[in-house]
Amino acid sequence: MKTKTLKSNNINIVTLGCSKNVVDSEVLLSQLKANDIYAVHESSKNNHKIIVVNTCGFIESAKQESIDTILHYSNLKKSGKIEKLYVTGCLSQRYRDELKSEIPEVDSWFGTFELPALLKKLGADYKHELIGERLISTPSHYAYLKIAEGCNHPCSFCAIPLMRGKFKSKPVELIIEEAKNLAKNGVKELILIAQDTTYYGMDISGKKQISELLQKLAEIEQIEWIRLHYSYPSHFPLDVLDVMKNNNKICKYLDIPLQHVSDNMLKAMRRGISKRAIIELIDKIKQKVPEISLRTTMLVGHPGETEQDIEELKEFVERIKFSRLGVFTYSHEENTHAYSLVDDILQEEKDKRAEYLMNVQQNISYEENQKKIGKTLKVLFDKSDREFFIGRTEADSPDVDNEVLVPIKDNYLRIGDFSNVKITKADFFDLYGKIVK
Repeated sequence: MKTKTLKSNNINIVTLGCSKNVVDSEVLLSQLKANDIYAVHESSKNNHKIIVVNTCGFIESAKQESIDTILHYSNLKKSGKIEKLYVTGCLSQRYRDELKSEIPEVDSWFGTFELPALLKKLGADYKHELIGERLISTPSHYAYLKIAEGCNHPCSFCAIPLMRGKFKSKPVELIIEEAKNLAKNGVKELILIAQDTTYYGMDISGKKQISELLQKLAEIEQIEWIRLHYSYPSHFPLDVLDVMKNNNKICKYLDIPLQHVSDNMLKAMRRGISKRAIIELIDKIKQKVPEISLRTTMLVGHPGETEQDIEELKEFVERIKFSRLGVFTYSHEENTHAYSLVDDILQEEKDKRAEYLMNVQQNISYEENQKKIGKTLKVLFDKSDREFFIGRTEADSPDVDNEVLVPIKDNYLRIGDFSNVKITKADFFDLYGKIVK
């Protein structure tokens, strides 16, 4: 019987944007494999006949990166180096009609929920029996686990609901099945993701069920770390902290994007929380789980933001001393609530404010890292380069947080293994150490 098998390396999937897009690309890879169609993820080789670009459309810089990537491959198509170019993901969902006429080299455009149509275009059938299975593109010992789609929050600056729709929790049984499949294939760390992981279950039962989900995931024997990303601060479910405190598999780590702290900006951003409530929440978190590592992101340059707001934010960051902090600048996005406001702060000033805050955080990070010298930490090793084995502690998530570097000389490690590392040196964002037997 004739198969649908295509030549090796014939399809290359290029993923842009967040970890949620990574998961979508991994699902696509799994579906193609089940159809006997070989595909690769982000190959650097230029021998692919078909390119699928999974795009991001969150903010201006992400949109520009997506467009630049599409244009790169459209030029390759014009020169005959590739045969087909397909685009999917958030940018395609949001701007498909405009982009169709501007980049005619793209053969087809697909939105965020059109996987069956994309598969059909690639000569594959959508296999329902594969729900819960995927080929991970991360190192084999950790994987992102998407527990929901969409968002119900009305944040003024955010276009995610336009591209991903309303919040929709994935059924518990499907999440557990997927997690067990990942564990069976060697995954030791699960990183839970959604637009708001702590909102999980509200659309199903009318109550937040993230604590119950964490407990069930922790029962999977092969899983050693479970990490929680993207936890919305408003109406944060405090029972999560009890699970985190009492279960060693749940990382003492919380990614809680605050975006700002001045009441002026929290109201303008429609965050549904006040400065006082944020401070009370963080105090409760630290009281309940004193050893917790808190990661947050801040948004600067939103319409109406003043220098006083920035100073208030800076003083807050200095007081709280977040373990990890990122800053991004406001992007004036069509059809968001803030688009009706005047984008009255120049990009140069936005960048200046972001740099100002990051300099504050850099000093905090350096001081906190110095305190770790002499301590022995459990480290999961992700990769190596010519000089170092590179890993992470419980306080660090892949790609966005600190790394632990152990010299390759005089040390032997296997990627994907845990080891105890004594920290001997620290700089602003990285730790250096040696293996403790």
